[in-house]
Amino acid sequence: MIVRAAAKFQADFFIRKDEFEINGKSIIGVMTLAAEQGACLTLVFKGEDENEAAGAIARLFESGFGEEL
Repeated sequence: MIVRAAAKFQADFFIRKDEFEINGKSIIGVMTLAAEQGACLTLVFKGEDENEAAGAIARLFESGFGEEL
């Protein structure tokens, strides 16, 4: 879901966890990050539509990625 949402924007998107940084538009990168629920992540957006991209990704996190608890 993150990769699909990020791909809609031109801004570069990176996810940092501990000492690792991956391209947030890469499904392989996101999968190899292995960020478990509750992990502390830093999201970095760079580009002309970075605010819109950040808002869209933030809404995904806030919604729990659509999963019901």
